[in-house]
Amino acid sequence: MTLPPDHPAIPTPKVGVLLINLGTPDAPDAGAVRRYLAEFLSDRRVVEIPQLLWQPILRGVILTTRPKKSAHAYQQVWTPDGSPLAVHTRATAHALQQAMGQGVVVDWAMRYGNPAIAEKLAAMKAQGCERILLAPLYPQYCAATTATANDAAFAALAAMRWQPAIRTLPPYHDDPAYIAALKASIDRHVAALDFVPDALLASFHGMPERTLHLGDPYHCQSVKTVRLLREALALPVHMSFQSRFGRAKWLEPETEATLARLVKDGVRNIAVVTPGFAADCLETLEEIALRAKAVFLAQGGEKFALLPCLNASAEAITLYQRLMGRELSGWID
Repeated sequence: MTLPPDHPAIPTPKVGVLLINLGTPDAPDAGAVRRYLAEFLSDRRVVEIPQLLWQPILRGVILTTRPKKSAHAYQQVWTPDGSPLAVHTRATAHALQQAMGQGVVVDWAMRYGNPAIAEKLAAMKAQGCERILLAPLYPQYCAATTATANDAAFAALAAMRWQPAIRTLPPYHDDPAYIAALKASIDRHVAALDFVPDALLASFHGMPERTLHLGDPYHCQSVKTVRLLREALALPVHMSFQSRFGRAKWLEPETEATLARLVKDGVRNIAVVTPGFAADCLETLEEIALRAKAVFLAQGGEKFALLPCLNASAEAITLYQRLMGRELSGWID
């Protein structure tokens, strides 16, 4: 059929993969951090307090005092190419694009900050992506991470007249390919250390304990990841949760307290891995590599190393190629 001369151009149909990570300020200064925190901490899945109670606290005390402190933390890990999280997520998307080939369009977005999920979905649709796999890069499912990333994507789709078909990447906390990627990465980085660790600590981002009782599987999936790592690795593997905020009771044991306890138990040399993070970020590079290290050494520890996240490593790309290939079954050969 011949199209009329004024018919809009229709791109060749394509399949897309959108990698999604948490987010980052645009710059390591108080103004950019304030804008980022305002968006992040206004998410009802992140802070499950009635907005009438929460917003005055957020707009008052928190956004008045926290941005300057957080900006200082970001300044300690910022790179010439920008935020570490953005740098690694972008590099992962580029490497995965090369691995997947021209039959799939791979892009990346942030749940909070830039590039926004809605912006990237619109761009992929404009390129002809009629089928898109949303891939939040969170191995363990959490409502405050995986679910809110999907929420933002679905909200963007609600504004589209011609929506693409959508699939979502499920959690992969116990996927053999994920455990194999972690083991290969950990073994490689431990072999490069100038000391032999007495133990390995797996530190996960913390969540309020009430989320477990409300049915969030994050804690259980994190525990299973650690169990599988213990079975795969030669080192003893301990577990903890970091990044507490506010006065609520959080998942335990807490990372810094665990490090202090391990020193008392005779652990003098330790390596820390963060299996809940796909890419290095403020929480790994500042909170663990700087602050947690200082606690460990102050307690009498001797050697401390943060092992890198999977980032855009060969192990990561092999993992994502397998995960995405499986989820795209029937859409691509």
